[in-house]
Amino acid sequence: MKFSILIANYNNGKFFKDCYDSILSQEYENWETIIIDDRSTDDSVEIIKQIIGDDERFKLYENEANYGVGVTKSELIVRSSGDVCGYVDPDDCIKPKALKSAVEVFQKKKDVVLTYSRLAKCDEHLNVLHEFKAAMQVPNGEKYFFNFPIQIAPFVAFRKEVYMKTSGINPELKIAEDQDLYYKMYEVGKVQFINQTDYLYRAHLGGISQNHNKQKSYAYYAWAIWEAIQRRNLKEINGIPVPEDYQDPQEIFKLLEYQNKIPFRIKKQIKLRIQKIFR
Repeated sequence: MKFSILIANYNNGKFFKDCYDSILSQEYENWETIIIDDRSTDDSVEIIKQIIGDDERFKLYENEANYGVGVTKSELIVRSSGDVCGYVDPDDCIKPKALKSAVEVFQKKKDVVLTYSRLAKCDEHLNVLHEFKAAMQVPNGEKYFFNFPIQIAPFVAFRKEVYMKTSGINPELKIAEDQDLYYKMYEVGKVQFINQTDYLYRAHLGGISQNHNKQKSYAYYAWAIWEAIQRRNLKEINGIPVPEDYQDPQEIFKLLEYQNKIPFRIKKQIKLRIQKIFR
């Protein structure tokens, strides 16, 4: 089973060496790395070329224009040749067991289409600040599941063959394209949590979801949720009518406020226990 590591780069070449080293350290050896540079304005391409050298396991492409992360991440999947895919940002790293652990699940459980583990937020020098404790197994087959609050997070791996049968990542999404992917894979199969920390997320000023981009991230996240609601043909959620058009992120998140409350969380835990018994 071949694993395709997918990297969308924009002006993060200065951090790529750490990412590269983490890929080389993987215990699972049947992998390729596909990199697409989205017309960086710095010297990212030159840096990446120098680092990967003539290693045929790494393939570097350049967009003709700055298309954005939705388009670039979609194209990465198209250009990959693996059975399983997983995104790694060029400024982040993965731990040695990341690929191996995901592949083992896919080999054992044919109905699992997506796996996810836990990330650790780090400073600019990759010193761990704290782990993402909210990551845990979510109930499968729930039409009202929208990863709210967020529990599915990197490191995420998914079956390419199954992904290609979906409508694919919305290319118009500039942020929250990962949520869009999670929803679409969740709708066609089971997801499984791997209880370990595999992903080192580097927090720095140039990060796409940092600082001034947080409000944009919020809006795109709501848009991805609204599109999932439409695909699932939901007319109301928890007794509140679903807006016919997406205009205000607050309208979307208001629909899901009940999922943060204790009664909902208790019901979710009961469903998880039942699913575990019959798994």
